[in-house]
Amino acid sequence: MNRLSTPAAAPPFVTPWGTFDLTRYPEDPRERLRAWDAADEYLLRHLAGETDSAQGAPTGLTGRTVVVLGDRWGALTTALATALAAADAPAGPVQVSDSHLGRQATLANLARAGAAPGAARLLTTQDAPPERIDVLLVRIPKSLALLEDQLHRLAPAVHPGTVVVGTGMVTEIHTSTLQLFARILGPTRTSLAVRKARLVFCTPDPALDPGPSPWPHSYALPGDIGPAAGRTVVNHAGTFCAERLDIGTRFFLGHLPAAAPGARVVDLGCGNGVVGTAAALASPGAELVFVDESHQAVASAEATFRANLGPDAPAEFLTADALATEAVPAGSVDLVLNNPPFHSHQATTDATAWRMFTGARRALRPGGELWVVGNRHLGYHVKLRRLFGNCRLVAGNPKFVVLRAVKR
Repeated sequence: MNRLSTPAAAPPFVTPWGTFDLTRYPEDPRERLRAWDAADEYLLRHLAGETDSAQGAPTGLTGRTVVVLGDRWGALTTALATALAAADAPAGPVQVSDSHLGRQATLANLARAGAAPGAARLLTTQDAPPERIDVLLVRIPKSLALLEDQLHRLAPAVHPGTVVVGTGMVTEIHTSTLQLFARILGPTRTSLAVRKARLVFCTPDPALDPGPSPWPHSYALPGDIGPAAGRTVVNHAGTFCAERLDIGTRFFLGHLPAAAPGARVVDLGCGNGVVGTAAALASPGAELVFVDESHQAVASAEATFRANLGPDAPAEFLTADALATEAVPAGSVDLVLNNPPFHSHQATTDATAWRMFTGARRALRPGGELWVVGNRHLGYHVKLRRLFGNCRLVAGNPKFVVLRAVKR
């Protein structure tokens, strides 16, 4: 008899300053995805002088403002906070992250490592950065636009003595990546590849004038998509499909349900907020709630909504994990609109969609509805029937389907 095997536990993260049992957030025992990779290892070994062990804090970091940009699950922040605390450094690292899930993972990993409260300062990409940065460590993001925007935001705090080191897998570092560093901060070069990871070294040039950041920017929606036709969409860097309307959302906009006045409607995984804004335009009097785990996305959604419905139109904008308990009370929602992602960094996974569906069911009132658009091949109807006990096909084309599930 065949049995389903239990995924092996993720290996520990071995660094020059200790070994850490790290987790992603939320933990998913079905997948056991690692919260670190060879790029994180490479950067920490470089900071330790490429030795197998080190005493005290990383060389040259004690007493300096260390900023970690884009740390995905807190691996770099946790290791550096532990090392700096052991050396009685006056302050720990400052993490700047776009991801709510990454922030929660960092908090969990700091706690697992026994770090004291305040061992690291956690900022979002929408927060004001430190006024001075002495060491800037950059985990290269998937989005080149997000990297561009954040380097522009951090550049005024960088000085000629700032140590700037980036890290990423070879598939994440391109000529365009290096050109961004060079154009915004100064001369840039790369290391040799080690275990398919590379480092990026940048020397700040105080005479360089990179000009203003091009973000956020806007575009007008097509003229054939219902109430939102021709409306403005505002995009902060790193938001999904920031340059144009994606075809899945376009299909969804042609099939949105109407909501009664006073109905509470959630745009779940809102991105730039175009779906929720379209729902508000089509259903005057509905109460809109925009939810995403990306701070850049929530800022985009708010800007899109305000650009089309005015500064005083009522709506909520939440950065949260799907419809987690702390975000939206149970049984408080009439309609959830959802275009779920199926990637988490380089991993293809349905874990995010499943959390969105289960969170939506918890948040919906009896009789409330979840409407989902997704690629036909993903088979979301199977999950929705398992969870809700029902699922109806609203519309479909060769690539996408719109599905409706009702909470009984």
